Amino acid sequence: METTLVLLKPDAVRRNLMAEIIGRFERRGFRFRGMRLIQLDRATAETHYAEHSERPFFGELVDFITSGPIVALALEGEGAVLTVRDMMGKTNPLDSAPGTIRGDLALLLAENIIHGSDSVESAERELAIYFPDGLL
Repeated sequence: METTLVLLKPDAVRRNLMAEIIGRFERRGFRFRGMRLIQLDRATAETHYAEHSERPFFGELVDFITSGPIVALALEGEGAVLTVRDMMGKTNPLDSAPGTIRGDLALLLAENIIHGSDSVESAERELAIYFPDGLL
């Protein structure tokens, strides 16, 4: 069993897509080990995106993720990291297949509605950021 982090980004919350996206994970059979609606501060966002700190788009990532509330989810299931990544689709919604979350719901690369941990190690690091008191 793996647990992975999923963030429903500000554009997903603003566009009222939370129930649609969460429903996809429920129907897939994931166990919800944590769920929080939060407004990220800049320091937490910078910690989350630390691996991109030297890239030119770092500031834009931080600005966007702090622009409104997000929903942080801790999802558990067999192969959760890769399964969630497959369900999300490619980072650029224009390259995402129909049936994926981004392929069906996202419009822009800069506002691609969802984040999912890219490895078990990243999931552990990210879950500790968003669920510092532990999971259910």
